[in-house]
Amino acid sequence: MNQLNYHHLRYFHAIVKEGNLTRAAERLNVAQSALSIQLKKLEESLECPLFDRQHKTLILTEEGRMVLNYADTIFKTGEEMLATLQNRGGRYRNILRVGAVSTLSKNFQLSFLRDALDDTELEVIIHSASARELFTQLRAHTLDLVLSNSPVPRDTERQLHSQLVDDQVVSLIGQKSFKKRRAFRFPEDLRDVPMILPSIESNIRAPFDLIMERAGIAPLIAAEADDMAMLRLIARDTEAVALLPPVVVQDELKTGRLKELYQIPDIHETFYAVTASRRYPNPYLKVLLSEKT
Repeated sequence: MNQLNYHHLRYFHAIVKEGNLTRAAERLNVAQSALSIQLKKLEESLECPLFDRQHKTLILTEEGRMVLNYADTIFKTGEEMLATLQNRGGRYRNILRVGAVSTLSKNFQLSFLRDALDDTELEVIIHSASARELFTQLRAHTLDLVLSNSPVPRDTERQLHSQLVDDQVVSLIGQKSFKKRRAFRFPEDLRDVPMILPSIESNIRAPFDLIMERAGIAPLIAAEADDMAMLRLIARDTEAVALLPPVVVQDELKTGRLKELYQIPDIHETFYAVTASRRYPNPYLKVLLSEKT
């Protein structure tokens, strides 16, 4: 039975963190050739390649990503042991790496990940970027999960899998001082009202534009943005009416700073959890996603 050489594992960990052999060798103060030999010995002992070597670039294999996850846990546990002995505390032992599309509602992210964030044995690492970048990282096994407003494109469905985890209504949101005293008439009452809209790339913008076009109304657009956090701030600080899922401004709705003027029945915001086909999936994913079905 092969024995794990933790010295070799430390070298592997440094190579991943530094991005290449040269920088890792400089940090560890060893020759690059010696570091390369130690890496090869680790791969031989594990009986699997840890990197795909492409034009002098090292790209983690799925096995390499799994080994990195274990290495992170092993070294973090060692740090926790020292911290505990020195009365500094420490609690996180497992890691969940989540990618969130940068335009995604922060309130939704917090709600979705609440149980994971409350798990004292789990460290949650959240990275925001474009959907394309996050899906690339997911395929490269540097992320366990991506949260998105849209499912993955069909041409990537064999590698990535989308699970609908929430479907929320979209509403017109305005200041509590909004002057219409009678019931809001949609879409007629939007003829002369400044509006805050998601950008045309948003999956809720197209159906809204279609409704307005059919009603012969050209919306008076005061602002538009592709970031829900920015739309929230604009809605909070202007007199314009915003097209938003209420979850984006849930705090302002609770305090009465904003109010829901009208719930649009034909427009919904969808939220997807996207995962990759892996031989060694993060075990926490099954727990997390089973709670959302």
